[in-house]
Amino acid sequence: MSAQRGYEQLFRRHRNNPILTAAGWPYPAHTVFNAGATRLHDGTTLLLCRVEDRRGHSHLCAARSANGVDGWIIDPEPTLRADPEHYPEELWGIEDPRITFVEELGKFVIAYTAFSRGGPGVALALTEDFRRFERYGLIMQPDDKDAALLPRRIDGSFALLHRPMTDSGAHIWISFSPDLRNWGGHKLLLQARKGGWWDANKVGLSPPLIETPRGWLMLYHGVRQTAAGCLYRLGVALFALENPERCLARGDSWIFGPEALYEREGDVGNVTFPCGYTLDADGDTINLYYGAADTSVALASGSIGTLLHWLDEHGHADSN
Repeated sequence: MSAQRGYEQLFRRHRNNPILTAAGWPYPAHTVFNAGATRLHDGTTLLLCRVEDRRGHSHLCAARSANGVDGWIIDPEPTLRADPEHYPEELWGIEDPRITFVEELGKFVIAYTAFSRGGPGVALALTEDFRRFERYGLIMQPDDKDAALLPRRIDGSFALLHRPMTDSGAHIWISFSPDLRNWGGHKLLLQARKGGWWDANKVGLSPPLIETPRGWLMLYHGVRQTAAGCLYRLGVALFALENPERCLARGDSWIFGPEALYEREGDVGNVTFPCGYTLDADGDTINLYYGAADTSVALASGSIGTLLHWLDEHGHADSN
């Protein structure tokens, strides 16, 4: 068995892929991709999809399914639109949501990218029902994106992972806040690896972190620039539960990447870009929802236990 095929077994593509496309949308759309995901209190799977219109601007639209695979009920109009009149940082749209349910607040917190002339920045919106939203506006100035909140406080503070562009490159950082509005304590969490690594050019958070008894499990996208363009693939790392700044293990190899035709061909080819996941009742099966070639939403499933075991065999502590 080849090494690549061995890694492929960590996530299995659903036979119905892609599960959501613009062709099935209730209103005109160019592409549908990069969906945040959560389970609602009644067990329904909700995907908050990035929908790009024919201007090239994006908004967010909710799709709901009883089984998380098919039978999607899609909002008949955008669920969360850009509002440049009140939030000028959203002039060119809003993108790539990540959803975290925060029990302390009794609300879902959506971290998304607001895009305007200044570049991409991180914004927050809170909701109880994905019908009404309390918008916090921009919380991380451009150039910053790929953000998600941890579901509980760390040492009394909310914690946000995000990916600012700095002079040293595109790396994953963690920041802290007492109130979700004022942020500080910024610390570098995971760096892009230089040289010939598969994640040499930049890294960014994929879905929100997954809390396990052994630590926070991170699925992240790594980018490598090739002669034919960029390759977006998925890696895995583990961080200490009460000190998430400490990386316990980082996989040496990528574990999931573009292979299927719908991942290789589209508006941006060779991209697998997860923004959301759900866990089954067994607490182990992870359903990963990802954007395929910036064109459609696809689904792959795996096992938390298997990912942790793979890290034990193929990961090393990362000290940045």
